[in-house]
Amino acid sequence: MNIAYWIVAGLLALFYFYAGTLKVIRSRDQLRPMMVWVDRIPLPALRALGTIEILGATGLILPPLAGIAPSLAPAAAIGFVLLQTGAVAVHLTGEDRRIALNVGLIATAAVTVWLATGL
Repeated sequence: MNIAYWIVAGLLALFYFYAGTLKVIRSRDQLRPMMVWVDRIPLPALRALGTIEILGATGLILPPLAGIAPSLAPAAAIGFVLLQTGAVAVHLTGEDRRIALNVGLIATAAVTVWLATGL
């Protein structure tokens, strides 16, 4: 189960670290082709969302790796479930109805929560 956690959490952390970094450093114009919804939220909220994703990715990896406060790993994964639930709502209330990635991320984060409780 430990190996499964590191594989799933590692992939999830890579995804969120990458996506969060893009949201923090790129402009709206650069993000718009891949994220249609960026015009619907204020720029500071977009930057905050990216920061939260980076911190969550760090929370999946560092606490179990360091052995300090390992309960932060399932908390980070639960945060990603909630984040993607909100993302589904944003997609469904706007023009962009593509939620397959979001649903996949919810499932992956839920599996990570389950695997993290066994650490």
